[in-house]
Amino acid sequence: MTSTSKLNSQHTDSDNTPAGSGSVSRTSTLNEPPLQPTLSYDINLPNRILSSSANLDEFVVETRDGQIPGPVEPDGERRYRLVTFQPGDPENPKNWSKAFKWYITMVVAATCFVVAFASSVVTPDIDGVAEEFGCDREVALLSITLFVVGFGIGPLAFAPLSEVYGRNIIYISTLAVAVVFIIPCALAKNIATLLVGRAIDGIAFSAPITIIGGTLADLWKAEERGIPMAAFSAAPFIGPAVGPLVGGFLSDALGWRWLYWLTLILSGLIWALITFTVPETYAPTILAKRAKKLREETGEQDWVTEQDLDMRPLGERMRIFLVMPLKLLFGELIVFLISLYMSILYGLLYMFFIAFPIVFSEGKGYTAGLTGLTFIPLAIGVVASAFCSPFVNKHYIKVIAPYAGRMPPAELRLIPMMFACWFIPIGMIIFAWTSFPRLIWVGPALAGFPVGFGFIFIYNAANNYLVDTYQDRAASALASKTFIRSLWGASVVLFTHQLYDRLGYEWASTLLAGISLLCCGIPFLFWKYGERIRQRSKYAYAGDDNDGGKGAELPEKTNNSKV
Repeated sequence: MTSTSKLNSQHTDSDNTPAGSGSVSRTSTLNEPPLQPTLSYDINLPNRILSSSANLDEFVVETRDGQIPGPVEPDGERRYRLVTFQPGDPENPKNWSKAFKWYITMVVAATCFVVAFASSVVTPDIDGVAEEFGCDREVALLSITLFVVGFGIGPLAFAPLSEVYGRNIIYISTLAVAVVFIIPCALAKNIATLLVGRAIDGIAFSAPITIIGGTLADLWKAEERGIPMAAFSAAPFIGPAVGPLVGGFLSDALGWRWLYWLTLILSGLIWALITFTVPETYAPTILAKRAKKLREETGEQDWVTEQDLDMRPLGERMRIFLVMPLKLLFGELIVFLISLYMSILYGLLYMFFIAFPIVFSEGKGYTAGLTGLTFIPLAIGVVASAFCSPFVNKHYIKVIAPYAGRMPPAELRLIPMMFACWFIPIGMIIFAWTSFPRLIWVGPALAGFPVGFGFIFIYNAANNYLVDTYQDRAASALASKTFIRSLWGASVVLFTHQLYDRLGYEWASTLLAGISLLCCGIPFLFWKYGERIRQRSKYAYAGDDNDGGKGAELPEKTNNSKV
């Protein structure tokens, strides 16, 4: 955590004004606590849309008079006044009551669940779609592929738009589009209508998943985020696991169109809750509205935010949003291998939606509803790992305790991944060699538990490692990971059936287990060589890890982003 004096000195150095123009604090008190190791770099700041000269103190400090001095105005006599929150400010989302913050957390987590649920609920009756429209099964599977491709494309637009216009407008507008385009899916008279509707829904539904993590960071301080982030982390994996369970029984009873009507009902409910009960949470947007109100009330035009003064040119922003993720993906070994690992896991999750019906419906003759029940252990595994997340966070705080006032080495984030990576191949081996049609359902069904249990540990560790490694470029690193992960997850459903037909139940799953086992070497590789890789990287934060165990210096909260 950066101290108050350091923040003041930064301001003094950059503005050549005496400190003390406003009492600055990160909380509502003037007494600064002892230096603590930072939990993670704050990627919730608008680094990517503001110029490198922007003063980001405005978004991270509180002042008694609600302002800090800005740059000199064009007349050369006065300074702009950058609007800040005040101590105990009721408009600061971090000061809202815990009950209200938990309500918003549950609403956005439910949103994430519904979006993930929508991606998989249609899988139990793909054959029904193919039969009604007279198309190949692979064409019907495009309804899943195009939806998941949208998950990779949408964030490239919606993440930067949320940094400019705030969270609320993105939630409300994209969910509204998604709700509307579920209707033509449910009423489709041909496969083309269904596929176009699913493609648009995938892009629109990607927005909430993209910005939910930012919403939680808006609401909760770093030391409070453990349990809220666990709830959010579980939703993207519980949703796909519950989808086939509900969809199986519903399609058996009412047909495949009701899978879309159910999705419409759930999505409409979520849209209503967010539209009418969840306010804006993004600090730069809240402060921009406050600055505009102050200008109108006082008639003084020097009340501004950095977004009014130091926006990057549009061309530069486009390079950051679109080119930087590709630069990191193909030019940074850490981003490439972590993205590869996440893609394999994401693909494995969507392969299950095809593999389970192959093993249980085709192999054992189960109905779609009974096959859906076999996803319960997978969901339980996800929930169990979510319950463990706060303990993982406590362990991390204990591990970084020696790094007071410094950024701990990013590789400490890999400890949960090194522990959990083995659960995936173990689960796949169990699934492979208990999937004989003559054997009872227990083995392949319970194999989902270790797979689900390992997912969240690996997923969270990967995200945290990328954030701590790339810091003000972390948003681009995460975007590249999401893009390639979604493309792979969308692709695997098209060839999973052929894979199991060619290799058989046992060897197809063994092949997947072998690939996931090879990936277990990735966290250990970075544990040993990650520091050297970061030091040689053009974009990674190298720190000062060879300082006798003292840890890397805590980076200043300034904007150093460059394309």
